[in-house]
Amino acid sequence: MRRFKLAAAGLVLAGALVGALPGAAASAEDGGAATAAVRLVQPPARDPSELQVLFWSDEQRAERFRAMEQWFAGHEVPAAAAPRALSNAAPLDPRLQTEIAALMEESGAAGVMVLVDGGIAYEAYGLGLGPQDRWTSFSVAKSVTSTLLGAAVADGFIASLDDPVTRYIPQLAGSAYDGVTVKQLATMTSGVRWNEDYTDPASDVAQMNRFVVEYGADAITAQMKALPREAEPGTKWVYKTGETNLIGLLVENAVGKPLAEYAQAKLVEPAGFAGGLFWMVDPRGGNIGGCCLSITLADYARIGQFALEGGKGMVPEGWFAEAGRAQVDFGNDAPGYGYGYQWWTYPGGSYGAQGIFGQAITLVPDKRLVVAMIGNWPTATSQLYRARTAELVAKIAASLN
Repeated sequence: MRRFKLAAAGLVLAGALVGALPGAAASAEDGGAATAAVRLVQPPARDPSELQVLFWSDEQRAERFRAMEQWFAGHEVPAAAAPRALSNAAPLDPRLQTEIAALMEESGAAGVMVLVDGGIAYEAYGLGLGPQDRWTSFSVAKSVTSTLLGAAVADGFIASLDDPVTRYIPQLAGSAYDGVTVKQLATMTSGVRWNEDYTDPASDVAQMNRFVVEYGADAITAQMKALPREAEPGTKWVYKTGETNLIGLLVENAVGKPLAEYAQAKLVEPAGFAGGLFWMVDPRGGNIGGCCLSITLADYARIGQFALEGGKGMVPEGWFAEAGRAQVDFGNDAPGYGYGYQWWTYPGGSYGAQGIFGQAITLVPDKRLVVAMIGNWPTATSQLYRARTAELVAKIAASLN
């Protein structure tokens, strides 16, 4: 079904994008404690052909997805000063544990963690991954970028989601983004034309690296402001990684620091990350809003728990209820499914974050349930494994009181 292909689509050109910036450096330092704690990681120079993530072999992915900082430049944020302890919850039914283990083996999962009421009901690892190892997120990062958008609203850096995008990214003035609101950007309903086809070398997503090579630090705005409008803002949904990169740029412009630095205060610390965070940078020295942060399995789960608990005052009251609600309904194409503020919405009031190769965080609020899965699927996208995962989450939820 269409939703699975789109849900899995992430910034698969990250390798080409970040590999082109050996001189990337951190931007916007304010001298505070949070800024001082964030450092720029600069790996050894590599042949660009080695950085094409989609063309890595299965074995290369299993090794490199846990060590992206050895391949790409980025910001590293340390663990929270007071990491959130995850207590033990009542274990899942043994039959469910067997089903999870079978799906992990079949799909090439690197880890699964199930939280119920904030306690661990199931935890397992594969592919040689351990609890202290980070794993790349791909488009799960979109939901993190959305959360930082909410934080910027709560902090007053962004006055309203109804503000025009051009208020925060003035370089887009005179383009198809005139008249587009921040909310329409967050819901991918700008009406600006975009082709996310990874099999088409002429598609917009495939052309992202060309813009990096030609425009450097101005690559994001150079590409996006050249796009034509195909529908009135707010009337058509199209999945656009380029627009999540715009959200990242918009937030960074508003708060005056890279996403990773802002995330330290607004997510890493309040959610109690135990393994810190690595987030790739682009030629601006800012972070890539559409993908490319790496965290531990438990910290994937902590993101879900943070959202489930409402964001601990870091985002506006009710933010996740809105962000995880179907602002866009897919209707007959995918009954019960939709899209919120960079979160996918599912039947029954659940919602989640998804990334290629099997990364996912699923929240079932009425069951106080968070399911985090990270992996190395044989293919970047898989309708089968997305469906199997959804079925398994539904079974877990049904087993809870």
